[in-house]
Amino acid sequence: MNRHLSESDTRAKYIDPLLKNAGWDEGYIVREYYFTDGRKLIGDKRGKRLFLDYLLRYNGSNLAIIEAKKIGKHPTDGLQQAIEYAEKLKIDIVYATNGEQLYLFDIRTGKGDYVDEFLNPEELFNLNFDKQNNLKKKLLSIPFYLTGSFSPRYYQEIAVNKVMENIAEGKDRMLLTLATGTGKTFISFQIVHKLLEGKWNKDGESRRPRILFLADRNILADQAINTFNPYENDLIKINGEEVRKRNGEVPTNAYIFFAIYQALADRENEEQENIGGYYRQYPEDFFDIIIIDECHRGSANEAGSWRLILDHFKPAVHLGLTATPKREDNVDTYKYFGKPIYEYSLKDGISDGFLTPYKVKRITTNIDEYIHTNDNEVIKGAVTKGRYEIKDFERIITVNERTDLIARAILNQIEPMDKTIVFCVNQEHALTMRDMINNHKEIGDPKYCVRVTSDEGSIGIGYLEDFQNNDKDIPAILTSSQMLTTGVDARNVRNIVIVRTINSHVEFKQIIGRGTRLFDGKDFFTIIDFTGATNAFYDSDWDGPPEEEVDTEERGASEPRKKKKYKTPPEKPSTFKEPEEKLVIKLSNGNSLKVTNVETRYIDENGKPLTVREFLEKLVGNLPNLFKNEDQLRQAWSNPETRIALLEKLGQLGFDKEQLDALRLMVASPQVDIFDVLAHISFRSDIKTRKERVIHVKGQTQTLSVYSDLRAKEFIDFILDHYEKYGEDELSKDKLGDLVKLKLGTPKDAKLIFGDLKKLKEAYYELQEQIYKAS
Repeated sequence: MNRHLSESDTRAKYIDPLLKNAGWDEGYIVREYYFTDGRKLIGDKRGKRLFLDYLLRYNGSNLAIIEAKKIGKHPTDGLQQAIEYAEKLKIDIVYATNGEQLYLFDIRTGKGDYVDEFLNPEELFNLNFDKQNNLKKKLLSIPFYLTGSFSPRYYQEIAVNKVMENIAEGKDRMLLTLATGTGKTFISFQIVHKLLEGKWNKDGESRRPRILFLADRNILADQAINTFNPYENDLIKINGEEVRKRNGEVPTNAYIFFAIYQALADRENEEQENIGGYYRQYPEDFFDIIIIDECHRGSANEAGSWRLILDHFKPAVHLGLTATPKREDNVDTYKYFGKPIYEYSLKDGISDGFLTPYKVKRITTNIDEYIHTNDNEVIKGAVTKGRYEIKDFERIITVNERTDLIARAILNQIEPMDKTIVFCVNQEHALTMRDMINNHKEIGDPKYCVRVTSDEGSIGIGYLEDFQNNDKDIPAILTSSQMLTTGVDARNVRNIVIVRTINSHVEFKQIIGRGTRLFDGKDFFTIIDFTGATNAFYDSDWDGPPEEEVDTEERGASEPRKKKKYKTPPEKPSTFKEPEEKLVIKLSNGNSLKVTNVETRYIDENGKPLTVREFLEKLVGNLPNLFKNEDQLRQAWSNPETRIALLEKLGQLGFDKEQLDALRLMVASPQVDIFDVLAHISFRSDIKTRKERVIHVKGQTQTLSVYSDLRAKEFIDFILDHYEKYGEDELSKDKLGDLVKLKLGTPKDAKLIFGDLKKLKEAYYELQEQIYKAS
C-alpha cells in the first residue's frame, strides 16, 4: 500500500471502493457536502464554510457522515470535529477512516469501535429508524418540491424530516422553533407537499389529507398562499366572502385551507354579522393536520381564541410554528405542543451565514435626563417629577430640542442613502422625528424621510412598498413606532435606529430582525441605540432561540392576492397609561445640547457586544492561537497570500477589517500598519509608522539597486508612496494590477520593464519582505 498518497487519492483508491462494495451507489453519496455559507464578513467576504468529506443519504434522509484522512494518518484524526458536525446536522452515525482502518461512532450511545466494512444503505437506514415503520420510510423518501437550482438549507431539511418522522410515529402535537427569516413558510410548504404526495391521513386511507393552515394575520396567510402556488388548484381561503358566496356554507372542496383564526371564528366583522363560528360547520375530524403559524400568540392558552378552534379539531395533528423560546409569557404554548422537535436560532442563522450580522453603536446625550429649572418654559402640562429619565420622553414629557438633536445625530451616523428605519415612541414622535430629519438632511428629495404608521393609511403603505423595492433609493429613511416591527421584508435595511425604550425581548428581537435579511453587498447592519435597548444583549438568555414577532396588525380577513399587499395595521396600544396632558418643555437659549458619547460596541462571534477593554482582551487571548512569536507574525504578514489567510482567521474569530481599523485607532493612529498593532499588543514591540517603514526601505540601497531600468525603480518608489499614504490594503495580491495601470500603463508595459510578469510579481513580494523586515 502506497503510504504517500494524498487524501483525494486515498478516497478514490480505497474509500470509494469500500462504499461501492457495501452497496452505496453514486446517487446515495455526496462528496464535499457544504452545509453552511460561512458567516458574513466585511468586504463581501465569508467566514469558513462547514463541509463534510462524505455524506451518505438514503430514502430521503441523511444517515451518516465520513471523515476521511489520507493513508498514514490515524483513522480517527478529525473524529471530534466530525461528531460536532453530525450533531449540528442531527446525524447519529459517524465513520472515520484512512482507507486502511474504518471506525464507526454512534452519537446516541457515545461509543465507537473499529469495523470491517460500511453498513449497506438498508442496514444503515434501519439502524437510524424503526425498520417496521413503512410510513416513515415512505414519507421521508418523497423528494422536496424544488424548482431551478434551488436546494433546501440543512436546517430546513431537518425540520421537514423531523415532522415526517413524528407523524409516522403517531405524534399528534408538534412544535418547530425557527428564527424569523429562516423560511418557515417554505418549510410548511414542503411538509404539505410530502403529506399530499404520500397520501397520508389520520384514517390510514388511500386519499390526500385535508390540511388547515391557520394564521393570526392576513399578511401571513397571504404570503403563505403565494408560496403554495404549485398547489393553487387544491387550495382555498376560508373567509366571510367565501362563505357568503356559498349561501352561508363553508368551503369543503379543497385539500389545503388557509384561514386567519378571526375569520374561522367568524369575527371578521362582528357588528355586521354573527352567525356563529364558521369552524363549527366542519366536522371535528374534517382536517387531518392543522399547521398553526406564530402559535405562541395565544393559540394554546385555554382562554385563547385559537384554543376553541384547536379543541374543536382535536382529532387532527396540530403542528405549531414559532420562533419564541419557552418563557414565562408563553409557557402555555410549550405545555400544549410539548418540547420542540427542532430548534434553529438567530445566533445559528448568523453563524451559518444565512442571516446578516449586526454592529452596535450606543449614543448618549446630555439630555438623556431632564431636571426642570425655571429657565426653561413649560408650554403645557405640569411638572410632576424631579427627574425625567429616557423612558419618560415622549410618554409623559416632550422636549423637541432633544428630538432635533437625535435627528442630527442619526444623520451624522449613517450614509445618506442607506436604508434606515427609526423606531420612535409613538406616532406623534415619529411625525416630529420625520420633520426634523428632513430639516437637517442634505438630500433634496421631499420623500427622503417619511413616516409609516397606521395614521398614514394607504399613503404610508405606498412608501413602505417603495422602501422595500431595492431598485428605488427613495424613501431612504422611515420613521415609525409599532407598525414596522413586523411584516417588513426589506432586505437592504442597513440601519436600525432605536429612540424608544424596549422592555420586551420579544419586541427587541423582532426589531432587530428587520435588519437580518441577506442582501448582496450588505456585510452587516448597524443598530444605533439612543435608549439602552441593546443592553438586552447582555441578558443570560439572549443566546437562546430567538423571540418571534409581536403582533401589531389589526386582525381581520381579506381575499387572497397574487401580488403581496399590505393592510394598514393600527398602532399597538401601549400598556403604559399616558397622562391626560403631556408635559411639553421649551428649553432656554442658554441650554447647549450635544451628543456626549458614541460608543461602538464590538460584537463577538456569539453576538455579544463587547466593550473596548473586553474586545482587546479577547483579541489578545486569541492571538497566540494564530502565531507564537513576532517572527511567525512577520512571516505571515510579509506575504500577500499568507496575510489574507491570517486576516480571514481573524475574521472568523470576530475581528474583521472594520474592527481592526478601530483597534488601530485605539492603540496607535491611522498612520500605523495593522502589523505593528498586532505585534505591539502581542509582544510589546515598538510601533513604527508606515512613513518610518518606507524611509527605512528607501534607505537600503540594495532594494532599488537590483533594477537597471529607471522606470522599475520609479515603480517601486510609487508602491512605497502609495503604501505610506493608503495603508497595507495597497499591498494585497489583487492590487498589483491596479498599481501597474496607475503608474506603468498596461501589463505589456510592465513586462517590458521587468522582463516578464513573473519577475514583476517577485519584485512586488520581495518589496513587502523589506517593508516588514525587522530593523
